[in-house]
Amino acid sequence: MSDIIIYAEKLKKQFAKNIAVNEINFEVKKGTIFAFLGPNGAGKSTTIKMLTTMLRPTSGVLKLAGHDVTKERDSARKAFGIVFQDPSLDEELTAYENLELHATLYSIPKKQQYNRIKELMTLVDLWEKRSAPVKTFSGGMRRRLEIARGLIHEPKVLFLDEPTLGLDTQTRNTMWSYVKKLSHEKGMTIFFTTHYLEEAENVAETIAIIDHGQIVARGTTKQLTKETGTKTLEQAYLKLTGSTIRDDTDEGNDGLNARMARRNKALR
Repeated sequence: MSDIIIYAEKLKKQFAKNIAVNEINFEVKKGTIFAFLGPNGAGKSTTIKMLTTMLRPTSGVLKLAGHDVTKERDSARKAFGIVFQDPSLDEELTAYENLELHATLYSIPKKQQYNRIKELMTLVDLWEKRSAPVKTFSGGMRRRLEIARGLIHEPKVLFLDEPTLGLDTQTRNTMWSYVKKLSHEKGMTIFFTTHYLEEAENVAETIAIIDHGQIVARGTTKQLTKETGTKTLEQAYLKLTGSTIRDDTDEGNDGLNARMARRNKALR
């Protein structure tokens, strides 16, 4: 398992009688781009919250960069960076000040901060805007700054939760070019979620699809389309998860069993 950076075995999260994540198993290889897809209420967000130490698993094994996420929370946190779906920058501070604050929180020595911040802001084409207040930035510029902030402590894994939500096509394409550059040049593992399935199809090397608390399929786009007898990832995704509009709640075991029965019938 030396090449595995994220490992989950029988990972479960239960809220009262509702099982949000039902003993799932998956692993992510170092330096790869991994997409974690699923409808609203499928257990996707719960899994990410467990991976990033915001929720404790009910049971199972969960490791990140060799650290037990439940027992070694501080070590696990140092191993990842995260870009949340919702904006989390301080709009009144400059771009540089936002990164400087984050660097201080991660105990990066003062004498190293300038070079580190310059390197990252140059990477995302924002160095010339370092003295500008974040409130003057466009949505795409803010996303790029958030990525730079997530990398300030040189994490081994970068989590991106719906990173392109609300961005125009040009900005989305630019952002993904940065992400691919990070993975290929720095050997960083990227774990992302998105509802734009063409992004996963174009960017991800491996994909896992979760529905009603269980992983219903995983593999490359080619493997998933072959398994489902479809031509695109979107078609495969809809065949595996259905076309019914979801809310943000899980259905528990009854909904899970019904969904799995329909899925198995569709794949016959």
